[in-house]
Amino acid sequence: MTGTDRIAHPWGTRTPYGPGEPWPVRVDTYLEEGLGEADVDRWVPSATILHSNGDGLDIAVKDGRIVGVRGRAADRVNHGRLGPKDLYGWQAGNSQDRLTTPLIRRDGRLVETDWDTAMDAVAGRTRELLDERGPGSIGFYTTGQLFLEEYYALAMIAHGGIGTNHLDGNTRLCTATAATALKESFASDGQPGSYTDIDHADVIALYGHNMAETQTVLWSRVLDRLGGPNPPAIVCVDPRRTPVAEAATVHLAPVPGTNVMLMNALLHEIIENDRVDHDYVDRHTVGFKELAAQVAGCDPETAARVCDVPADDIRTAARLIGGAERLLSTVLQGFYQSHQATAAAVQVNNVHLVRGQLGRPGAGVLQMNGQPTAENTRECGADGDLPGFRNWANDAHVEELARLWNLDPLRIPHYGPPTHLMKIMRYVEEGSIRLLYVCGTNPAVSLPELRRIRRLLTQERLFLVVQDIFLSETASLADVVLPAATWGEKTGTFTNTDRTVHLSEKAVDPPGQARSDLDIFLDYADRLDLRDKDGSPLVPWRDPEEAFEAWKRCSAGRPCDYSGMSYAMLREGAVQWPCNAEHPAGGERLYADGRFFSDPAYCESYGHDMITGAPLEPDEYKSMNPFGKAVIKAAEYLPPHEPPRADLPFTLITGRTLYHFHTRTKTGRVPQLNAAAPEVWVEMSPEDARERGWAEGDLLRVTTPRGAVEARLRISGVRTGVLFLPFHYGYWDTPSGAEPDGADGRAANELTITDWDPASKQPLFKTAAAQAERVRPGDGQPAPAPTTTASKPVEPGVPETRGGPAAMADERPGGPA
Repeated sequence: MTGTDRIAHPWGTRTPYGPGEPWPVRVDTYLEEGLGEADVDRWVPSATILHSNGDGLDIAVKDGRIVGVRGRAADRVNHGRLGPKDLYGWQAGNSQDRLTTPLIRRDGRLVETDWDTAMDAVAGRTRELLDERGPGSIGFYTTGQLFLEEYYALAMIAHGGIGTNHLDGNTRLCTATAATALKESFASDGQPGSYTDIDHADVIALYGHNMAETQTVLWSRVLDRLGGPNPPAIVCVDPRRTPVAEAATVHLAPVPGTNVMLMNALLHEIIENDRVDHDYVDRHTVGFKELAAQVAGCDPETAARVCDVPADDIRTAARLIGGAERLLSTVLQGFYQSHQATAAAVQVNNVHLVRGQLGRPGAGVLQMNGQPTAENTRECGADGDLPGFRNWANDAHVEELARLWNLDPLRIPHYGPPTHLMKIMRYVEEGSIRLLYVCGTNPAVSLPELRRIRRLLTQERLFLVVQDIFLSETASLADVVLPAATWGEKTGTFTNTDRTVHLSEKAVDPPGQARSDLDIFLDYADRLDLRDKDGSPLVPWRDPEEAFEAWKRCSAGRPCDYSGMSYAMLREGAVQWPCNAEHPAGGERLYADGRFFSDPAYCESYGHDMITGAPLEPDEYKSMNPFGKAVIKAAEYLPPHEPPRADLPFTLITGRTLYHFHTRTKTGRVPQLNAAAPEVWVEMSPEDARERGWAEGDLLRVTTPRGAVEARLRISGVRTGVLFLPFHYGYWDTPSGAEPDGADGRAANELTITDWDPASKQPLFKTAAAQAERVRPGDGQPAPAPTTTASKPVEPGVPETRGGPAAMADERPGGPA
């Protein structure tokens, strides 16, 4: 066994392997200091929750407490490996400041109360508003961290019981563009590729995806391919020199907001040099002629002028992508949260369609997710869409769902597109939404233009309900706070990016009076007395397994088909969907042999105009794609809405760091993770810092038209003219525990703009014009950036690593995600 400091070396030891070989096993374990595996009372199966990778693990329980985790060697996703957030993050659940009893606001203060009082207040206000103002006065905003069974219950309550169209998840902030891009190209959500494509690919292209920090175990898989025989070439598109960029064969660092122009230049080169699979295009796609016409004028020189990327580098990348025999592409926030998000992500799909690189080992695209159960949010309809990837604009789909729920179809809102998050907040601001039920997310830190968000959430006329495990910045503003159980304290299923479904078993009881989200939702439905058309309870099931069986019936025959699964099957190991009679053990890849979910009568979406966001009418789609092929959709480059100017010379982009998740409500309470990245910082290029005479550790004030943030300077590989701020840092752990009152803040979203992609409605966090000034020189200490030395003390212990023969790689996180 080798002791490894997994803060300084987050990807662990190397286990090299070659193309087509199985990825070697390496089992990572971390237990409370002083404990060994023999001291554990029992191991409870689950998977990881602080990212979207879905790494299988077992939870260690001793004396009724979670005391550690161990990677599961047989799991198809991770082969035993765990990342830093996996190894250490479970400690947050043991924090002494967990919410353990309901809270209700009395005389301006939150005070403890009992469950009946709290739930009667929530259900009572809901009934009052339904009577006085109708279902449009109720809104729900959920998370990407619940279980499938909980999302399905919430969607059934909101859509079928209350009848509101105002339901969305915080997946709107991170991967709404993933879903929309898939729907634009394939007319349905669902990832075409599989993680096992890394084992076969000869070229891997990562677009705005710092996999090294957002999916550390998946990056370990890539590193092991790079360390083995016949390694793949790596193409990285990112304005920062991240660990992915360091490993890349070619790194393209475009000006933020110019991704569409860059993608059009790559497609220009592929078409110009006839790297097109014409037979595949002719048999399985529509739209190629329009794409060829659109990119005809986008040669590398044109793109170089717009993107500030060398034309020769664009050609090199295009040669690699165009010449690949097995091409894997991944996409994440660098595209999803940038200008023209959907249009850029769709062009990645176009590369695969033009090249015929889908549906076989090594040939796939992964429009990545950012959260552990983001896929379930979308599948179950908790993002506002209809459950089972049904089409809200197809009356037959609505009628089918109504039969499943035993409702009149008119009770399910489908008069227009689901209300996306930013419009929900607008309705709160205008006063048409009077009750907002927030579950497992923290909009008072994570949404753009925070001053505005705080103002609208504190309106006297708004009844704010927050269901969470800690008293977050948002919970502190609520009228009622409901204490929820977290991972390890309840049972349910969740699905990762490549459609792998894990069952997470309850390991310990939740603290105090905290209850599972499913139990809370069922209590809410009971108190509202929601009924189907025969007078029976709308939500009849009482436990997670019953809810899963109901979901199987809802998903049967749809793209995300779970009908062949069961809890018993999942206890034997994780399974990918679709799982049905055709794929009894699960389907590894979608779209083999050019078969798509895009038939007009079956598809989830008819698509959008990617400039205006207007949905296509059913007849438009049927005319364009009568035989259900994949859609090659061209996009014109348009300049960003808030470019730099003389008084705001920088472009501000925000993002993640390896050691934290979302707004740090969990990771900020974990000693190892918080010590690795304790404070907010701002990144600037060496050239920009040198021009101003600034040094590492100087205190800067970053301003935009919306606010100001103070942060220590970190000089990094970000491109010139760009500032980077991690978005995780809020105010719950500051001395006041509250947002600034007229002073400079530390939350990056004090600065971001209220703007969103027209098709996916995802907010744009990487497109703000900014200024920076030095408040005072540093004290000689480096900026509080992520740990980069193995000598930093880590407590309470060092995880064990079992398996691979290779020595420790000297690889350390080089930048945020």
